[in-house]
Amino acid sequence: MKRKTTSKVVATALVAAMMMGTLAGCGAAEEAVQTAADTATEAVEEVADAATDAVEEVADAATDAATDAASGDTVEISVYRCTFNLASPDEAQVAKVQDAINDYIKDKINVQIKLTDIGSGEYTEKANLALASNEINLLWTASWEGTIGTNDLVPANAVYDLTDLLPGTDLYASMDEGQWEASKYDGKNYFVPVYKDNVEGYDFMFRQDLIDEYGWDITSVKELKDLEPMLADAADAGLKYPFLTQKTAMFYRWYINDFDFFTANASSNFVAVDKKTNEVVDTVLTPQYKEFCTLMAEWAEKGYISEDDVTKTTTDTTTQTQDWAVSWWTDIPVNDEADSRYGQDVTMQPATDRWAHSTSALGSCYCVTATSTPEQAKACVDFLGLMYTDSTLADMYTFGIEGEDFTYDANGHVDQTSEKYNHSMWESASATIVTPLSNEPDNKAELYKDFNGGAKTSPAAGFRFDPSPVEAQYTACMNVFDEYGFILENGGVAAADVESTIEDYQAALDEAGYQDVIAEFTAQYDAWK
Repeated sequence: MKRKTTSKVVATALVAAMMMGTLAGCGAAEEAVQTAADTATEAVEEVADAATDAVEEVADAATDAATDAASGDTVEISVYRCTFNLASPDEAQVAKVQDAINDYIKDKINVQIKLTDIGSGEYTEKANLALASNEINLLWTASWEGTIGTNDLVPANAVYDLTDLLPGTDLYASMDEGQWEASKYDGKNYFVPVYKDNVEGYDFMFRQDLIDEYGWDITSVKELKDLEPMLADAADAGLKYPFLTQKTAMFYRWYINDFDFFTANASSNFVAVDKKTNEVVDTVLTPQYKEFCTLMAEWAEKGYISEDDVTKTTTDTTTQTQDWAVSWWTDIPVNDEADSRYGQDVTMQPATDRWAHSTSALGSCYCVTATSTPEQAKACVDFLGLMYTDSTLADMYTFGIEGEDFTYDANGHVDQTSEKYNHSMWESASATIVTPLSNEPDNKAELYKDFNGGAKTSPAAGFRFDPSPVEAQYTACMNVFDEYGFILENGGVAAADVESTIEDYQAALDEAGYQDVIAEFTAQYDAWK
């Protein structure tokens, strides 16, 4: 209403001024001119008063809005996370954990959560659909995830830029600035890293009962071919999976000492930086690739690798069975965590060095979706800030409800007892705040800090490839990988055919536009370094 009144008064003033000019120009009587002048003066004064009232009204409205914001209106956020420790989460128990969390945090932050927990076998598909339907505010993701990984979300403009929102928050203060720098994407904080093993290295993983039974000296295993005696024992014993690849193309993991596969995606491991020469290379044509694929083929022919890994019919819970002998493990400061995850005693032997690179801090992280409102984005940061600093909340989010899903032992450590709700620290919250498991040391937090500080640094650390100039070719090449590379790396090709299949693989890549892709990679990397 004030705005309309002001406009009307302004119009009156203009008309009066025009009248004054007209009368003066025609030599009208002085009294008429004075009357017009008085009218104009009064109009201008009314305009000033109206403007003052309008400014005060706007200020009052801003004050009211600020008061409303400070009043503590609760914001609900939708949280999607993946579970790796159970084949399928129990929805009823997830709802109970959600309600318990909301009850705990209601007096601490003005946030309530709606928790959705999805089994790893369905996570990318279901979360992607929910993302497309704008049903998610806070999403768990990782650099290595497919479809909704960090390298998918940023180019799709699907994540909220938190750069200006984070400083000064409890969440930002929960980790040193190095973590925030390492997890930046194109110079911006789109992701909140889980403080865990934020460097990358890999181990050979053995079932301890088989080590004891056969007397294996696993310290003698320095590279893949050294596993052969153990795999032969397992095959003779009739194990279904002597060497379990976990349906994973492992070239980009086993050869991390040689190459920086800076896309952090097995489906695009056809290009990397050679760490010795610091140059972009076509890995498919390297001696290492032929060596690896040939070894996998020979192992498959000897019965060491099952076709189930090639056909992707093994599950994420196969490692919880006694059907395998040797597999792989991402090295962490407390490898005993695997015992709890797999429900049996397993032992690790280092297979690679540990490396810090562009995506190592994004191996497990959260993002706020781009469709979230500023209020929802702030609520997500507030929730994570509490979870990264409050052990009770972190334990609840990770382990579930005390007395139902877990208990604390005499040392105050966690015993997980549930088959309905079961998560691990690495995909939940900071290692500095989640209570150690019963088989983990008291100084777990310090071990993680030392672990992250003792890694080698890749020459390509900090570089991120932007595939948009060659998006169509890049996608086509990843499809070619699915057709050739995955099968080659999981022993799906006869040893005698490996070399010719690699040639076919490279030809198919070239037909898909690979030379454009590697040229773009090279140009971007050379410009960066």
